[in-house]
This record gives sequence, C-alpha cells and structure tokens, in this order.
Amino acid sequence: MNQRFILFQRAGVFYYEDRQTRKQISLRTRDRAEALTLLHAKNESARQPVLNLQLARVYLAASDTQVATRTWQTVLDEIIRTKTGANQERWIASAKSKQFDALRSRTLIETQPEHLLHVLQEGTVLTNVYLRRMHNFALDMSWLPASVIPKRQWPPVCYKEKRAITFDEHTKIVEREHNPATRAFYQLLWHLGGSQSDIATLTAEDIDWSQRTVSYRRRKTGVSALISFGVEAAIFRELPKSGPLFPALARIHERHRAKLFIKRLATVGITGVSLHSYRYAWAERAKEAGYPERFAMQALGHSSKAVHRAYAKRAVVTVPPLS
Repeated sequence: MNQRFILFQRAGVFYYEDRQTRKQISLRTRDRAEALTLLHAKNESARQPVLNLQLARVYLAASDTQVATRTWQTVLDEIIRTKTGANQERWIASAKSKQFDALRSRTLIETQPEHLLHVLQEGTVLTNVYLRRMHNFALDMSWLPASVIPKRQWPPVCYKEKRAITFDEHTKIVEREHNPATRAFYQLLWHLGGSQSDIATLTAEDIDWSQRTVSYRRRKTGVSALISFGVEAAIFRELPKSGPLFPALARIHERHRAKLFIKRLATVGITGVSLHSYRYAWAERAKEAGYPERFAMQALGHSSKAVHRAYAKRAVVTVPPLS
C-alpha cells in the first residue's frame, strides 16, 4: 500500500514529506526509531481518521470516564452551578438561547470548528461572548483536549455603540415622569452614577446624614461604593425614612425596570439610550470636571481603570494653559 507520508533525513534530522502536497516538515528528531514511529502515526491518521477518533476516546476514557458522553449542555449546566445571584440569572437566560440548540446534545470530543462557527454566524454578540466562555471553561476543566477554534481565529466581539444620556434628555424624562418615586429614582441615577439595581435597592440605612454620604455594595462585583452627596439631600428627604427607598422598584426584576424606562423614552421621543446610559453620563461629567480617576472608580463601584475609561471615553476635556 502506498504511504501518503515518506521519511527522509537532512543534516542528521529526520523529515517527512506529504506526497500529495509535497510539503516537507521536520520531525525534530535524529533518532531513526522515533522518526519511524512518528511517521507510522502520521500514515495511520491519514488512512483511518474514524478509527483514530475511536482510539482517542479509548485513551481519554482511561483518565475521564465521561469523555464520550459529556455534551455542551453539560458545560452550560456546570457553569450555571458555579455562578450566584444576578450573574447566575444571566447565564440561565443565555442558556435558553435557541442559537445553542445545535450544540446542546453534541459531545465535546466530536466538536469541529465548523460546528462552533455555525452557531456564531447564526447568533448575536451575546452568543459570541457566552460561547467563548463555554469554550474556555471546557478547556480549563480539561474536558477538551485542545482548542476547537484557536484564540486568534474567533470572530471579534462587536458591541453596539453606547452613549451617555444628556442633561437635556434627562430633564425631559424627569419632567414627564409623574410618579414621585420613579422620578427620584431617575434623579439619583443621574447624580450618583450607580447601576439601576444598586440604586433601586438602596435603603434609608445606607444614608449617613452626619457624614452626608451614601454607601452600598455593588450587586454585580461586590465592590463598595461610598459617595458624598450635596444637592441629592433634597431628593433623599422626600423618600422613606427607613427600609427601602424605592419599595416598588426594588421588588421587580431589572429587565422590567428597563422596560418601564423604554416606555418613558417613547413618550418624550428619545432613542439610543438605556438606564445604563446614566453611568456613562456620570463618568463623562466626572472626567470633564477633572475628578481624580480613583474617586470616579470608587463612585462607580469598580476597581478597573479600563472600565472607567471605557465609560468616560466620549468626555470632552479641555486642558488649561500651563501658565
């Protein structure tokens, strides 16, 4: 039987040549017995690709009994089990995405690059983000023997452009909002720059009137935020003196608060923003005002300079003359 790969030696080092493509590649050995073993493996892999998969399963099963049955649904289930709180809720919602249906029952060991690429082509930006995390989780757990798609070959994650809400837009929203609690909620988002969940779950006990500060721990990251307040005092005085400041808003899910905001935007003819845009607005105003970056990071409740700079990238800062 004609062999696809043939062996030859050059300057003492053994090489193999692909007789179909004429490509020559070094085996990186000077030992003839080792070179022959590697050459035999190359020819066997070319002759019996299906058998090779079966052999791989046998070898892998010796160290991992579930290698032949572990699917991508298993990966999703295990990731969800490791998460808590809002992060777990996001994973549960993402796991239900129909884009992952083509992968759920496919075993990891049989996954080819085109399987993942098809999911990416049919999916959205979030599909790209979560599939990357699933792939990396499986690699870290040694459930995949190697990357299905090399890191550099993953399609780039292209998010939609996000912008800050302007003062004029904020004013229109507040003036149109007739519910006092919801109006105060939007005003505190503007003044404090917190996420919608963090502000909605503030309590009267989070306010220190003697120090004129409000403090809370970010639900998403666990990082503490401690902010001095000024004009916000008038807003706080109109809210409950004990317990949650926004009892009704605190009880509903963040997506429902987002829907209420979208409905309010429609009544004032504003598009292209969300409740998260208030964080961008706060960060941009802080940068334009010359706020030290460490203070802005503390107020926004995260420890990453890169995240803060992403929020404030549209801020217009005029550097004064040195004189």
